[in-house]
Amino acid sequence: QVPLVESGGGLVPAGGSLRLSCAASGGTFSSYRMGWFRQAPGKERELVASISESGGNRVYAAFVKGRFTISRDNAKNTVYLQMNSLKPEDTAVYYCAARVGGVQYDTWGQGTQVTVSS
Repeated sequence: QVPLVESGGGLVPAGGSLRLSCAASGGTFSSYRMGWFRQAPGKERELVASISESGGNRVYAAFVKGRFTISRDNAKNTVYLQMNSLKPEDTAVYYCAARVGGVQYDTWGQGTQVTVSS
């Protein structure tokens, strides 16, 4: 297991921006595909964005395309999620996750709350 620690969540008005960070300690961060997920109350967890080991491949959910950007700094063992033009429906707990052992995301952070007020 590779501990993942998210930060950067908070309360922001609609239209605002936040940048989430997820720092990994231990392991070989540069060999893990990383993802950001979110879970709103009463809803299932959903993938927001993912990024390949080198950062060359990025995948986004349709509902965040053009508004969110995932990036990583392998020298700092950190993955980021820049969120712009936030909407109230983006309110959720955001989790980062790593694919350490194979094709599944098997390592998770504790989550950070993002609340967007209307």
